[in-house]
Amino acid sequence: MTKNRKVDFYHAPNTRSTGVLTLLEELGAEYQLRLLDMKAGKQREPGYLAVNPMGKVPAIVHDGALVTEQVAVYLYLADLYPEAGLAPEIGDPLRGPYLRWMAFYGSCFEPAVVDRAEQRAPAPPSMSPYGDWDTVINVLKEQLSRGPWLLGERFTAADVLWGTALAWTTAFGLVPLESPIREYIERVGARPAFERVRAREAELAAAQAAT
Repeated sequence: MTKNRKVDFYHAPNTRSTGVLTLLEELGAEYQLRLLDMKAGKQREPGYLAVNPMGKVPAIVHDGALVTEQVAVYLYLADLYPEAGLAPEIGDPLRGPYLRWMAFYGSCFEPAVVDRAEQRAPAPPSMSPYGDWDTVINVLKEQLSRGPWLLGERFTAADVLWGTALAWTTAFGLVPLESPIREYIERVGARPAFERVRAREAELAAAQAAT
């Protein structure tokens, strides 16, 4: 494993990259925070597009390698810090379920949420990447009901991803705030790393608003 584990982390407050900031805190990771003001359009300026041509956050650079796309960033960071125990290793019976729920987030949950937010019907079943909304949410709720965490008794990077995502999607009314989702959000949000990041995000957003 590389000796250098410090990453450059490109972040905008109160965006999808907030979860990555939380994960970095959970991991006790070394990172250089590189802030972007998305309201000022900094993510579309040439300097950042040279890093990530998609003009999105989160993005990390580690040992010269660029990692973008939310789930990929989570997987990379959790594996980079194995001593934190947030990623089941290959050979661990939980590795498969862990990868399943990480992939389910990007391939099923997010496209379903976007369709729901835009009030549009999904593609026909043979073409829809997630099937239908009711199936997605019911499968998720059934898994969460086994609790306390997504994989049962073990807290992983998947809980950072899902806890963050469910907090903001329920806040905007995109996902119903009902059991067991409500209880799961409360458990995840009570962790010290989440509390620290909420306070830090408020400070970062206020500083950007003042400039």
